[in-house]
Amino acid sequence: MAQALTLVVAVVLIGFISWWFFGKHEQKEVSATMKDKNLQKVKVVVDGGYTPNTVVLKKGVPAEIVFERKDPSACLEKVVFEDFGINETLPKDQDHAIKIDTHKAGEFNYACGMNMFHGKVVVK
Repeated sequence: MAQALTLVVAVVLIGFISWWFFGKHEQKEVSATMKDKNLQKVKVVVDGGYTPNTVVLKKGVPAEIVFERKDPSACLEKVVFEDFGINETLPKDQDHAIKIDTHKAGEFNYACGMNMFHGKVVVK
């Protein structure tokens, strides 16, 4: 009986670990709002990851992503947009705006300083 219970627990644990690392998790996607005719803006909360982790922007319209970092970990104190050459420190408990180039359509990834947490900007 003990062996059967151990086997069941092991299978459940392996399944959970596989889902956690390899499963397709729902990603929240948000489109930027127009603050005026010349600027689109969206806020991303940094707390154990990025929420929302996918931001949709309109091509050709200047854009800002405002990061609000609540997480105290060193990993999330930086945000890196490799495609845009952006590597900025996010102050804790403060809004930090980053201008995004929207002249080119496509998907552009960003990550924390340790490349453990990820997000995406989609320019359409």
